[in-house]
Amino acid sequence: MTPEIHTDVSEGVLTITLARPEKKNALTNEMYGVLADTIEAAQLDHGIRVVLLQGDGDSFTAGNDVGEFAAIAAGKGPGERHVHRFLHTLAKATKPLVAAVNGKAVGVGTTMLLHCDCVLLADDAQLITPFVNLALVPEAASSYLLPLRIGHARAFEMFALGEPLDAKNAVAWGIANKICATDQLRAEAQRMARRIAGKPSGSLNAMKKLMRDAERLVAQMGKESAQFEERLGSAEAKEAFSAFAEKRKPDFTRVAGQ
Repeated sequence: MTPEIHTDVSEGVLTITLARPEKKNALTNEMYGVLADTIEAAQLDHGIRVVLLQGDGDSFTAGNDVGEFAAIAAGKGPGERHVHRFLHTLAKATKPLVAAVNGKAVGVGTTMLLHCDCVLLADDAQLITPFVNLALVPEAASSYLLPLRIGHARAFEMFALGEPLDAKNAVAWGIANKICATDQLRAEAQRMARRIAGKPSGSLNAMKKLMRDAERLVAQMGKESAQFEERLGSAEAKEAFSAFAEKRKPDFTRVAGQ
């Protein structure tokens, strides 16, 4: 277990905490691996009935560690990218997933919420999907799930512009269940998770399987992953990451868009 992922089990609830607050809980390859292993193991543990995800500090997660992204774009990435295992685990999970989101949820921080069954937002929460801004494409089957959830027009705007969506609109659009005061978020999420954990688990798990087509989601992830990898090696992505490192606005007019 990496020190950047904390776990605790109480009253049938496995709480997984992203604990890298000094980096806004940006997710590294190692963290993805631990998350995948932990959620996979929870599916086989009869003592765990609900999984709750939360983040330390002032952000849920800044998404993928941009430094690792830049290394991958430069051909220096890890041999195995555990993010794929993590996303597949979310798609295939049969036990209820609850998320407690404070501050910014960037990239996968937002798209993972589409796999959660109950999402609670702090009043300061912001959901941000900056994939196109980084010359990439959406992942986590979000290119299928987000339009299904909120409609094509809203989903296109979120993906194309990458502007923050506040908690009020996230609930109104159906991405999240409710808003909590920031200082009450974790307690309310625990209450919700324990209420769910008290229900008949066999019925809950069967219901969740009926509500989600895991094979369809994994297939969409495969399509997205192929495009994502291609985009990472593109001239546009190189310009995006160079601009990020140099703290300047990218100029995509100078590079080919193919």
